[in-house]
Amino acid sequence: MREREPSVLVIGAHPDDPELQAGGTSVLFARCGNSVQFISVTNGDAGHHRLSGEELAERRKAEAAMSSRVAGIGYVVMDNRDGELEPTVDNRKDLIRRIREFRPDIIITHRPYDYHPDHRYTSILVQDAVFFASIPNICPDVPPLKRKPVLLYSGDSFFKPLPFHADFAVGIDQAIGAKLDMMHCHESQFYEFLPLSLGVPEKVPEGGAERRAWLESQWAGEWRADPWRELLARFYGEQGKSFRYAEAFELSEYGHIPADPREIFPFLPERTPHSKE
Repeated sequence: MREREPSVLVIGAHPDDPELQAGGTSVLFARCGNSVQFISVTNGDAGHHRLSGEELAERRKAEAAMSSRVAGIGYVVMDNRDGELEPTVDNRKDLIRRIREFRPDIIITHRPYDYHPDHRYTSILVQDAVFFASIPNICPDVPPLKRKPVLLYSGDSFFKPLPFHADFAVGIDQAIGAKLDMMHCHESQFYEFLPLSLGVPEKVPEGGAERRAWLESQWAGEWRADPWRELLARFYGEQGKSFRYAEAFELSEYGHIPADPREIFPFLPERTPHSKE
C-alpha cells in the first residue's frame, strides 16, 4: 500500500508540450487528489508565424494559465528563449531547485531522441537534474530529495537512434475531453501556427465550439489505444480491451524503478495481473 498518493511533475520544452505528452494521465492524477504541476522549460517566444518575442511569450503564458485551470493543474513557464535552449549547468541547477521544491514522486518528460533540439535538451536537463536532486552538495540552498523520483518518457514516433519502448499504458477515455480542452486553450498553436505549418490554415473554423470539434477530429486519433492493447490488458485486465484512448510511457533507468505499477498509478485496478503480490 502507498503511504500517500504520488505527486507528478510533467516537464516539456514549450507551453502545450505537457498537455501533448501526458495531459490525459495528468487529469486522472489530479482527479485522484494528486498534486500535479506542468513546467515549460522555454517561454515559446518563437513558435508563431506573425508574433514573436515578449508579445508571443506573454500570450503563450496566458494560454498555459488557461489550460491549468481546466484540470486544476499548476503550470510554470520558465523564461528560456524558444529554440535557444542549451543543457547548461545554470539551467540544470534551475531544474534541480524546482524539482526539489515540488518534491515529485514521478516526472514525465521527452525522450532525448527527438526532432526538436529544445525537446532533446529538456530531456537531458531533466535526466541530469534527477540524478543530482538527491545529492546534498549540489544546490545546497534547497534540501535534497531522499529518493529519486520515477522518471518516465512520453511516447513518440522516432526510431533513430532508438525507438520508443512502452513500459506502461494508461487508459484515458475519461480524460480525453479534458486533454483536448487544455489543448484548446493554446489557440496560438493549434488554430494558428500548427495549421499553417501543416498547410491547412483554411480548414480551421472560426467559432469556438466549431474549433473545439475540429481539434478533436484532427488530434484525438493520436492517442488511440490500439497500439497499446497488450499493455492495457496487462494492467487493467478485461477493462483494457475496451479503451479507445491511451497514453504510453517508457520507464527511464535514471530514476527510481517501481516494483509495481500501482506504486505510481493510483487509478489502476487494485489488483492487476502485473502485480507481484
